[in-house]
Amino acid sequence: MNIGIIAHNSKKSLMEDFCIAYKGILMCHKIYATGTTGRRIEDVTNLRIHKFLPGALGGDKQFTEMIERNDMDMVIIFYNPVNINHREPDVSKISLYCDQYNIPIATNIATAEMLILGLDRGDLDWREQSATGYVP
Repeated sequence: MNIGIIAHNSKKSLMEDFCIAYKGILMCHKIYATGTTGRRIEDVTNLRIHKFLPGALGGDKQFTEMIERNDMDMVIIFYNPVNINHREPDVSKISLYCDQYNIPIATNIATAEMLILGLDRGDLDWREQSATGYVP
């Protein structure tokens, strides 16, 4: 499965901790991330991360294009809803695209843990079937 990961600056440490905690699950999948987040995750986990440009330099656009092609199976975004910075990836746009293309998305640690554990149990296997025409 292809997992997309984005973390705004104030949440990058939380994303690092999340990826360390769930490294065993993440290592079985392809991880895509915006530039700085991807580099930081690689540094702390030694996972191979497919890195887009930094969010402010077009990484969020690359991210949404992958969603539009139905090439993303799950998205995890950690952001601070109280402190939105226009130089960081557009969470509302990415969320809208995930809803439009039926991509599971988590925007906080509680939901991210549910999704990652569900992924490990096989709860998202329907994503692979939907690529071949089956939709639940």
